[in-house]
Amino acid sequence: MKPSIALEDFIAFKIKNMWAYFKQEHFSFWMICGYLFFEFVRPQALLPQIDVLPYAQIFLLGSLVGAIMDPRVHWAPSPANKWIILFFIWIELSSFTAYNTEISSRHFMDFFSWFVIYFLIINIINSPQRFYIFIFIYIIAAGKIAVGTSKSWAMRGFSFTSWGLMGPSGYFQNSGELAVLMVMLFPLTYYIYIYVAPFIRTWEKILLIVLWVTPILTVLGASSRGAQVALAGQLLLMFRKSLFRVKPLIGISVFIFALITLLPQEQKDRFSKSGDDRTSIQRLMYWKHGYTMIQENPILGVGFFNFANYYQDNYSYDLLFPEAQLPHNILVQIGTDAGIPAVFYFMMMFLFCIAAPFKCKQAPLVMRQASYGLSVGVIGFFIAGQFVTITYYPFFWIHLALIASIYNINQNIRWHTQTDEFKSP
Repeated sequence: MKPSIALEDFIAFKIKNMWAYFKQEHFSFWMICGYLFFEFVRPQALLPQIDVLPYAQIFLLGSLVGAIMDPRVHWAPSPANKWIILFFIWIELSSFTAYNTEISSRHFMDFFSWFVIYFLIINIINSPQRFYIFIFIYIIAAGKIAVGTSKSWAMRGFSFTSWGLMGPSGYFQNSGELAVLMVMLFPLTYYIYIYVAPFIRTWEKILLIVLWVTPILTVLGASSRGAQVALAGQLLLMFRKSLFRVKPLIGISVFIFALITLLPQEQKDRFSKSGDDRTSIQRLMYWKHGYTMIQENPILGVGFFNFANYYQDNYSYDLLFPEAQLPHNILVQIGTDAGIPAVFYFMMMFLFCIAAPFKCKQAPLVMRQASYGLSVGVIGFFIAGQFVTITYYPFFWIHLALIASIYNINQNIRWHTQTDEFKSP
Protein backbone atom coordinates (compact mmCIF):
# COMPACT_ATOMS: atom_id res chain seq x y z
CA MET A 1 0.00 0.00 0.00
CA LYS A 2 1.43 3.39 -1.01
CA PRO A 3 1.51 5.80 1.98
CA SER A 4 -0.63 8.92 1.50
CA ILE A 5 0.72 11.13 4.31
CA ALA A 6 2.08 14.39 2.87
CA LEU A 7 5.54 15.76 3.59
CA GLU A 8 4.01 18.85 5.22
CA ASP A 9 2.48 16.58 7.87
CA PHE A 10 5.98 15.77 9.18
CA ILE A 11 7.31 19.30 9.79
CA ALA A 12 9.06 19.83 12.07
CA PHE A 13 8.79 17.06 14.67
CA LYS A 14 5.44 15.39 14.00
CA ILE A 15 6.60 12.02 15.32
CA LYS A 16 3.14 10.42 15.19
CA ASN A 17 2.72 11.17 11.47
CA MET A 18 6.27 10.07 10.66
CA TRP A 19 5.76 6.82 12.55
CA ALA A 20 2.47 6.17 10.76
CA TYR A 21 4.23 6.63 7.43
CA PHE A 22 7.26 4.61 8.50
CA LYS A 23 5.14 1.60 9.51
CA GLN A 24 3.57 1.44 6.04
CA GLU A 25 6.91 1.70 4.25
CA HIS A 26 8.87 -1.05 2.55
CA PHE A 27 11.39 -3.31 4.29
CA SER A 28 14.25 -1.63 2.38
CA PHE A 29 13.47 1.73 3.96
CA TRP A 30 13.26 0.20 7.44
CA MET A 31 16.67 -1.37 6.96
CA ILE A 32 18.48 1.74 5.69
CA CYS A 33 17.00 3.77 8.57
CA GLY A 34 18.10 1.04 10.98
CA TYR A 35 21.62 1.25 9.60
CA LEU A 36 21.73 5.02 10.13
CA PHE A 37 20.40 4.65 13.68
CA PHE A 38 22.97 2.04 14.71
CA GLU A 39 25.85 3.83 12.96
CA PHE A 40 25.22 7.23 14.54
CA VAL A 41 23.25 6.63 17.76
CA ARG A 42 25.21 3.44 18.53
CA PRO A 43 22.87 2.04 21.21
CA GLN A 44 25.19 -0.95 21.45
CA ALA A 45 27.83 1.35 22.96
CA LEU A 46 25.33 2.79 25.44
CA LEU A 47 24.06 -0.69 26.38
CA PRO A 48 27.04 -3.07 26.28
CA GLN A 49 24.79 -6.04 27.03
CA ILE A 50 23.29 -5.83 23.51
CA ASP A 51 26.67 -5.39 21.81
CA VAL A 52 26.74 -8.96 20.55
CA LEU A 53 26.03 -8.52 16.83
CA PRO A 54 27.42 -6.39 13.96
CA TYR A 55 24.16 -4.42 13.75
CA ALA A 56 25.22 -1.86 11.12
CA GLN A 57 26.38 -4.60 8.74
CA ILE A 58 23.20 -6.61 9.29
CA PHE A 59 21.02 -3.60 8.46
CA LEU A 60 23.12 -2.85 5.38
CA LEU A 61 22.67 -6.41 4.14
CA GLY A 62 18.94 -6.09 4.82
CA SER A 63 18.91 -2.81 2.87
CA LEU A 64 20.55 -4.50 -0.10
CA VAL A 65 18.07 -7.40 -0.10
CA GLY A 66 15.18 -5.00 0.46
CA ALA A 67 16.25 -2.72 -2.40
CA ILE A 68 16.07 -5.66 -4.79
CA MET A 69 12.55 -6.48 -3.60
CA ASP A 70 11.23 -2.89 -3.33
CA PRO A 71 9.07 -2.04 -6.40
CA ARG A 72 9.62 1.69 -5.76
CA VAL A 73 13.40 1.39 -6.01
CA HIS A 74 14.78 2.24 -9.44
CA TRP A 75 18.27 3.15 -10.59
CA ALA A 76 19.00 6.77 -9.59
CA PRO A 77 21.11 8.36 -12.36
CA SER A 78 22.88 11.02 -10.31
CA PRO A 79 25.77 12.90 -11.99
CA ALA A 80 27.91 11.92 -9.00
CA ASN A 81 27.53 8.22 -9.82
CA LYS A 82 30.18 8.11 -12.53
CA TRP A 83 32.70 9.96 -10.36
CA ILE A 84 32.30 7.68 -7.35
CA ILE A 85 32.52 4.61 -9.63
CA LEU A 86 35.72 5.93 -11.23
CA PHE A 87 37.07 6.79 -7.78
CA PHE A 88 36.39 3.22 -6.63
CA ILE A 89 38.05 1.74 -9.74
CA TRP A 90 41.16 3.87 -9.18
CA ILE A 91 41.33 2.84 -5.52
CA GLU A 92 41.24 -0.80 -6.62
CA LEU A 93 43.91 -0.30 -9.29
CA SER A 94 46.17 1.44 -6.79
CA SER A 95 45.68 -1.43 -4.34
CA PHE A 96 46.98 -3.92 -6.91
CA THR A 97 50.10 -1.86 -7.57
CA ALA A 98 50.63 -0.63 -4.00
CA TYR A 99 53.96 -0.29 -2.25
CA ASN A 100 52.55 -2.82 0.22
CA THR A 101 49.52 -4.66 -1.17
CA GLU A 102 48.78 -6.33 2.16
CA ILE A 103 48.08 -2.96 3.78
CA SER A 104 45.74 -2.00 0.94
CA SER A 105 43.88 -5.30 1.28
CA ARG A 106 43.39 -4.77 5.02
CA HIS A 107 41.78 -1.39 4.36
CA PHE A 108 39.57 -2.50 1.46
CA MET A 109 36.32 -1.95 3.38
CA ASP A 110 37.35 1.56 4.49
CA PHE A 111 36.05 2.93 1.20
CA PHE A 112 34.05 0.05 -0.28
CA SER A 113 31.51 0.24 2.54
CA TRP A 114 30.79 3.91 1.70
CA PHE A 115 30.60 3.03 -1.98
CA VAL A 116 27.83 0.51 -1.22
CA ILE A 117 26.09 2.80 1.30
CA TYR A 118 26.04 5.67 -1.21
CA PHE A 119 24.15 3.63 -3.80
CA LEU A 120 21.78 2.16 -1.23
CA ILE A 121 20.85 5.62 0.05
CA ILE A 122 20.33 7.29 -3.34
CA ASN A 123 18.19 4.43 -4.62
CA ILE A 124 16.10 3.80 -1.50
CA ILE A 125 15.69 7.42 -0.32
CA ASN A 126 13.72 8.36 -3.43
CA SER A 127 10.71 10.37 -2.20
CA PRO A 128 10.31 13.56 -0.13
CA GLN A 129 8.75 11.61 2.74
CA ARG A 130 11.52 9.02 2.83
CA PHE A 131 14.12 11.75 2.68
CA TYR A 132 12.61 13.74 5.53
CA ILE A 133 12.39 10.76 7.89
CA PHE A 134 15.91 9.62 7.00
CA ILE A 135 17.47 13.03 7.56
CA PHE A 136 15.37 13.45 10.72
CA ILE A 137 17.08 10.35 12.13
CA TYR A 138 20.46 11.75 11.08
CA ILE A 139 19.81 15.13 12.73
CA ILE A 140 18.47 13.65 15.97
CA ALA A 141 21.31 11.11 16.19
CA ALA A 142 24.07 13.66 15.53
CA GLY A 143 22.20 16.24 17.63
CA LYS A 144 22.15 13.85 20.58
CA ILE A 145 25.95 13.72 20.38
CA ALA A 146 26.12 17.53 20.13
CA VAL A 147 23.95 18.05 23.19
CA GLY A 148 25.89 15.50 25.25
CA THR A 149 29.35 16.79 24.38
CA SER A 150 28.48 20.48 24.72
CA LYS A 151 26.95 19.68 28.11
CA SER A 152 30.21 17.97 29.14
CA TRP A 153 32.16 21.06 28.13
CA ALA A 154 29.78 23.33 30.07
CA MET A 155 29.99 21.07 33.16
CA ARG A 156 33.75 21.54 33.30
CA GLY A 157 33.32 25.31 33.11
CA PHE A 158 34.17 25.66 29.39
CA SER A 159 37.77 24.89 30.26
CA PHE A 160 40.52 23.54 27.98
CA THR A 161 41.82 19.97 28.00
CA SER A 162 44.43 18.48 25.69
CA TRP A 163 42.01 15.74 24.56
CA GLY A 164 39.16 18.17 23.83
CA LEU A 165 35.85 16.34 23.92
CA MET A 166 35.09 12.67 23.31
CA GLY A 167 32.12 11.34 21.41
CA PRO A 168 30.64 7.83 21.50
CA SER A 169 32.86 4.92 20.53
CA GLY A 170 33.28 4.56 16.80
CA TYR A 171 33.87 7.15 14.11
CA PHE A 172 33.25 10.17 16.36
CA GLN A 173 35.07 9.21 19.54
CA ASN A 174 38.19 11.20 18.72
CA SER A 175 37.85 14.93 19.42
CA GLY A 176 38.92 15.97 15.90
CA GLU A 177 36.43 13.72 14.10
CA LEU A 178 33.69 14.69 16.57
CA ALA A 179 34.29 18.37 15.73
CA VAL A 180 34.01 17.68 11.99
CA LEU A 181 30.64 15.98 12.53
CA MET A 182 29.48 19.11 14.33
CA VAL A 183 30.76 21.33 11.51
CA MET A 184 28.55 19.34 9.14
CA LEU A 185 25.51 19.29 11.44
CA PHE A 186 25.39 23.01 12.29
CA PRO A 187 24.51 24.46 8.83
CA LEU A 188 22.01 21.69 8.11
CA THR A 189 19.96 22.33 11.24
CA TYR A 190 20.34 26.10 10.90
CA TYR A 191 19.01 26.24 7.33
CA ILE A 192 16.07 23.98 8.19
CA TYR A 193 15.31 26.15 11.24
CA ILE A 194 15.28 29.35 9.15
CA TYR A 195 12.61 27.87 6.86
CA VAL A 196 10.33 26.10 9.35
CA ALA A 197 10.52 28.51 12.33
CA PRO A 198 7.45 30.61 11.30
CA PHE A 199 5.23 27.51 11.02
CA ILE A 200 6.08 25.39 14.05
CA ARG A 201 5.35 25.29 17.76
CA THR A 202 7.55 27.03 20.35
CA TRP A 203 9.07 23.83 21.72
CA GLU A 204 9.99 22.76 18.19
CA LYS A 205 11.73 26.09 17.59
CA ILE A 206 13.65 25.71 20.85
CA LEU A 207 14.72 22.17 19.94
CA LEU A 208 15.94 23.25 16.51
CA ILE A 209 17.86 26.15 18.04
CA VAL A 210 19.51 23.71 20.45
CA LEU A 211 20.40 21.49 17.48
CA TRP A 212 22.34 24.25 15.73
CA VAL A 213 23.81 25.98 18.79
CA THR A 214 25.22 22.90 20.55
CA PRO A 215 27.29 21.81 17.52
CA ILE A 216 29.01 25.21 17.62
CA LEU A 217 29.74 24.78 21.34
CA THR A 218 31.14 21.30 20.72
CA VAL A 219 33.45 22.61 17.98
CA LEU A 220 34.78 25.25 20.38
CA GLY A 221 35.25 22.72 23.18
CA ALA A 222 36.81 20.01 21.01
CA SER A 223 40.13 21.88 20.68
CA SER A 224 40.39 21.03 16.99
CA ARG A 225 41.98 23.94 15.14
CA GLY A 226 40.99 22.60 11.74
CA ALA A 227 37.31 22.31 12.67
CA GLN A 228 37.32 25.78 14.24
CA VAL A 229 38.80 27.28 11.07
CA ALA A 230 36.12 25.41 9.09
CA LEU A 231 33.38 26.80 11.34
CA ALA A 232 34.71 30.34 10.83
CA GLY A 233 34.67 29.79 7.06
CA GLN A 234 31.09 28.52 7.20
CA LEU A 235 29.92 31.52 9.22
CA LEU A 236 31.49 33.91 6.71
CA LEU A 237 29.85 32.06 3.82
CA MET A 238 26.41 31.79 5.43
CA PHE A 239 26.22 35.39 6.61
CA ARG A 240 28.23 37.09 3.84
CA LYS A 241 25.22 39.14 2.66
CA SER A 242 24.58 40.46 6.17
CA LEU A 243 28.09 41.88 6.55
CA PHE A 244 27.04 45.04 4.71
CA ARG A 245 23.84 45.71 6.66
CA VAL A 246 24.10 47.49 10.00
CA LYS A 247 21.62 45.58 12.18
CA PRO A 248 22.62 42.07 11.08
CA LEU A 249 26.29 43.07 11.31
CA ILE A 250 25.81 44.14 14.95
CA GLY A 251 24.14 40.81 15.75
CA ILE A 252 26.87 38.83 13.99
CA SER A 253 29.57 40.83 15.79
CA VAL A 254 27.98 40.12 19.18
CA PHE A 255 27.67 36.42 18.27
CA ILE A 256 31.33 36.18 17.18
CA PHE A 257 32.47 38.07 20.30
CA ALA A 258 30.57 35.56 22.46
CA LEU A 259 32.24 32.65 20.66
CA ILE A 260 35.71 34.15 21.07
CA THR A 261 34.99 34.79 24.75
CA LEU A 262 34.00 31.15 25.26
CA LEU A 263 37.15 29.89 23.53
CA PRO A 264 39.65 28.90 26.25
CA GLN A 265 42.90 30.87 26.40
CA GLU A 266 44.90 27.67 25.88
CA GLN A 267 43.08 27.15 22.58
CA LYS A 268 43.85 30.73 21.51
CA ASP A 269 47.49 30.05 22.38
CA ARG A 270 47.44 26.95 20.15
CA PHE A 271 46.37 29.12 17.22
CA SER A 272 49.15 31.63 17.91
CA LYS A 273 51.70 28.78 17.91
CA SER A 274 50.38 27.16 14.72
CA GLY A 275 53.27 26.29 12.45
CA ASP A 276 55.80 26.28 15.29
CA ASP A 277 54.69 23.40 17.53
CA ARG A 278 55.88 19.85 16.90
CA THR A 279 52.49 18.66 15.58
CA SER A 280 52.31 21.47 13.02
CA ILE A 281 55.91 20.97 11.89
CA GLN A 282 55.34 17.24 11.40
CA ARG A 283 52.21 17.89 9.35
CA LEU A 284 54.10 20.31 7.12
CA MET A 285 56.69 17.57 6.55
CA TYR A 286 53.93 15.07 5.74
CA TRP A 287 52.45 17.46 3.18
CA LYS A 288 55.83 18.28 1.63
CA HIS A 289 56.83 14.66 1.18
CA GLY A 290 53.28 13.67 0.29
CA TYR A 291 53.38 16.02 -2.69
CA THR A 292 56.70 14.46 -3.65
CA MET A 293 55.12 10.99 -3.51
CA ILE A 294 52.33 12.19 -5.81
CA GLN A 295 54.78 13.76 -8.25
CA GLU A 296 56.78 10.55 -8.40
CA ASN A 297 53.65 8.33 -8.63
CA PRO A 298 51.09 10.56 -10.40
CA ILE A 299 48.82 7.89 -11.90
CA LEU A 300 48.18 5.46 -9.04
CA GLY A 301 49.97 6.93 -6.04
CA VAL A 302 51.95 4.74 -3.63
CA GLY A 303 48.93 2.57 -2.85
CA PHE A 304 45.70 2.70 -0.89
CA PHE A 305 46.55 3.52 2.77
CA ASN A 306 50.28 3.13 2.08
CA PHE A 307 51.30 6.68 2.98
CA ALA A 308 52.49 5.92 6.53
CA ASN A 309 54.44 2.80 5.56
CA TYR A 310 56.03 4.50 2.55
CA TYR A 311 56.92 7.57 4.63
CA GLN A 312 58.42 5.42 7.40
CA ASP A 313 60.68 3.64 4.90
CA ASN A 314 61.69 6.63 2.76
CA TYR A 315 61.45 9.78 4.89
CA SER A 316 62.27 8.63 8.42
CA TYR A 317 64.80 11.48 8.67
CA ASP A 318 61.82 13.88 8.76
CA LEU A 319 59.88 12.02 11.45
CA LEU A 320 59.34 13.76 14.80
CA PHE A 321 57.24 10.96 16.29
CA PRO A 322 58.07 7.27 16.86
CA GLU A 323 55.98 6.17 13.87
CA ALA A 324 54.63 7.82 10.73
CA GLN A 325 50.93 8.64 10.70
CA LEU A 326 48.44 9.45 7.96
CA PRO A 327 49.12 12.77 6.17
CA HIS A 328 46.51 14.93 7.96
CA ASN A 329 45.20 16.26 4.67
CA ILE A 330 42.46 14.70 2.56
CA LEU A 331 43.93 15.75 -0.82
CA VAL A 332 47.39 14.46 0.10
CA GLN A 333 45.79 11.25 1.35
CA ILE A 334 43.81 10.71 -1.86
CA GLY A 335 46.75 11.67 -4.07
CA THR A 336 49.14 9.28 -2.33
CA ASP A 337 46.44 6.60 -2.13
CA ALA A 338 45.52 6.58 -5.81
CA GLY A 339 47.20 9.39 -7.74
CA ILE A 340 46.07 12.57 -9.44
CA PRO A 341 43.09 10.98 -11.29
CA ALA A 342 41.56 10.02 -7.93
CA VAL A 343 41.99 13.61 -6.68
CA PHE A 344 40.18 14.81 -9.82
CA TYR A 345 37.29 12.36 -9.33
CA PHE A 346 36.96 13.39 -5.69
CA MET A 347 36.95 17.08 -6.58
CA MET A 348 34.18 16.46 -9.14
CA MET A 349 32.08 14.86 -6.39
CA PHE A 350 32.86 17.83 -4.14
CA LEU A 351 31.80 20.29 -6.86
CA PHE A 352 28.59 18.31 -7.39
CA CYS A 353 27.78 18.82 -3.70
CA ILE A 354 28.27 22.57 -4.14
CA ALA A 355 26.34 22.94 -7.41
CA ALA A 356 23.48 20.45 -7.00
CA PRO A 357 21.40 22.48 -4.48
CA PHE A 358 21.06 25.30 -7.04
CA LYS A 359 19.56 22.84 -9.54
CA CYS A 360 16.83 21.58 -7.22
CA LYS A 361 14.19 24.27 -7.81
CA GLN A 362 11.31 21.78 -8.06
CA ALA A 363 12.07 20.01 -4.78
CA PRO A 364 9.96 20.93 -1.70
CA LEU A 365 11.39 24.03 -0.03
CA VAL A 366 12.37 22.23 3.17
CA MET A 367 14.44 19.81 1.06
CA ARG A 368 16.09 22.69 -0.79
CA GLN A 369 16.97 24.26 2.55
CA ALA A 370 18.39 20.93 3.67
CA SER A 371 20.45 20.73 0.47
CA TYR A 372 21.99 24.16 1.18
CA GLY A 373 22.84 23.05 4.71
CA LEU A 374 24.32 19.78 3.50
CA SER A 375 26.37 21.65 0.90
CA VAL A 376 27.78 24.14 3.42
CA GLY A 377 28.56 21.15 5.64
CA VAL A 378 30.62 19.63 2.80
CA ILE A 379 32.52 22.92 2.47
CA GLY A 380 33.25 22.76 6.20
CA PHE A 381 34.43 19.17 5.78
CA PHE A 382 36.76 20.23 2.96
CA ILE A 383 38.29 23.06 5.00
CA ALA A 384 38.74 20.89 8.10
CA GLY A 385 40.07 18.12 5.87
CA GLN A 386 43.15 20.19 5.07
CA PHE A 387 44.31 19.49 8.63
CA VAL A 388 42.97 16.01 9.46
CA THR A 389 42.79 12.67 7.65
CA ILE A 390 39.04 12.05 7.33
CA THR A 391 38.56 11.00 3.69
CA TYR A 392 37.09 7.60 4.49
CA TYR A 393 34.95 8.61 7.45
CA PRO A 394 31.14 8.92 7.08
CA PHE A 395 31.15 12.73 6.74
CA PHE A 396 31.55 13.32 3.03
CA TRP A 397 29.97 10.13 1.74
CA ILE A 398 26.74 10.45 3.74
CA HIS A 399 26.32 14.09 2.69
CA LEU A 400 27.12 13.24 -0.94
CA ALA A 401 24.42 10.55 -0.89
CA LEU A 402 21.85 12.85 0.73
CA ILE A 403 22.52 15.64 -1.78
CA ALA A 404 22.30 13.14 -4.65
CA SER A 405 18.98 11.91 -3.23
CA ILE A 406 17.55 15.44 -3.24
CA TYR A 407 18.85 15.94 -6.77
CA ASN A 408 17.19 12.74 -7.98
CA ILE A 409 13.89 13.47 -6.23
CA ASN A 410 13.94 16.93 -7.82
CA GLN A 411 14.57 15.42 -11.26
CA ASN A 412 11.66 13.00 -10.81
CA ILE A 413 9.30 15.79 -9.75
CA ARG A 414 10.41 17.95 -12.69
CA TRP A 415 9.94 15.14 -15.18
CA HIS A 416 6.46 14.28 -13.91
CA THR A 417 5.49 17.97 -13.87
CA GLN A 418 6.63 18.47 -17.45
CA THR A 419 4.69 15.42 -18.60
CA ASP A 420 1.58 16.38 -16.60
CA GLU A 421 1.77 13.11 -14.71
CA PHE A 422 2.91 14.38 -11.34
CA LYS A 423 1.24 13.07 -8.23
CA SER A 424 2.46 13.52 -4.69
CA PRO A 425 4.51 10.44 -3.66
